[in-house]
Amino acid sequence: MDFGAVFQTNPPSSRVVQLAQLAEHHGFSYVWTFDSHLLWQEPYVIHSAILAGTRKVTVGPFVTNPATRDWTVTASVFATLNEMYGNRTVCGIGRGDSAVRVTNGRPSNLKTLRESVHVIRELANSRPVEYQGATLRFPWSTGSSLEVWVAAYGPKALELTGQVADGYILQLADVDITKWMIQAVRDAADNAGRDPMSVKICVSAPAYVGSDLDHQRAQSRWFGGMVGNHIADIVDRYGTSGAIPQALSDYIAGRTAYDYNTHGRVDNDHVDFVPDEIVDRFCVLGTAQDHIDKLTALKDLGVDQFAAYVMHDSKEETLRQYGETVIPALHEHIVAKA
Repeated sequence: MDFGAVFQTNPPSSRVVQLAQLAEHHGFSYVWTFDSHLLWQEPYVIHSAILAGTRKVTVGPFVTNPATRDWTVTASVFATLNEMYGNRTVCGIGRGDSAVRVTNGRPSNLKTLRESVHVIRELANSRPVEYQGATLRFPWSTGSSLEVWVAAYGPKALELTGQVADGYILQLADVDITKWMIQAVRDAADNAGRDPMSVKICVSAPAYVGSDLDHQRAQSRWFGGMVGNHIADIVDRYGTSGAIPQALSDYIAGRTAYDYNTHGRVDNDHVDFVPDEIVDRFCVLGTAQDHIDKLTALKDLGVDQFAAYVMHDSKEETLRQYGETVIPALHEHIVAKA
């Protein structure tokens, strides 16, 4: 299992770079950041500094969307970073949430998402692509390599992911729901004639290593509110008739409002509807052994990467605990002499 660390691009940007370096130091192989240009600093500028200040980690947005930038601009960013730093980028993308809603926009439809994945991937892999009636290519890009991973919850988005994505991003760490989601993606890939195992699976959630569970819950409850935004969209479209697991649709029944000014923040005051049970199911909390146990269960389901949201008051300690205890426990053990 690979490990990623997810950060918000809060100022100072040097602090984000420092945390990325610390994540690499502790054995994380991916560094991801939010992409919401009004709520946080512009991620791609910071990605360049992260790549310059690290040696091996793969860096990308968690997640971008098709609406806030022209797709050719997004592809150009990745192709440029790859030329500068040697193919160490990945593109996480979804329909859009805070980046579009804060500007009174709406998430992109799935047709747009599908087309954007194709255009971004082709251009950022130094290949020509048809776009708005023209065949386009970066004449300065050769040998660039980019995987595009799609974030999804709803049935149609999961189907799209299985059909076109290099990887699937699931933003919650509930074992039962993860099993359901992975199966939906694998089935869609198989039905599209793809190797179902070719789609990498990334599960992401707040990770906090410690002994005070009540405090960890308080620091992580915002995540249930963030997930609730996406689930509310799905329930509005499909109702509660089984399009998604019942555990997802049930917990948002008490959701009445959401304030994007505190989106993704510990001090979010619009997440009282999220019960402790959901926090425990969606997040990875408790001692290092608790983390190992839950991540082992996810690995057994076929999860290729766990991306830990490190957005609380114990960032350095959680990264250290992962580096010294959790990551080694989930890696394959190789002996010098059999």
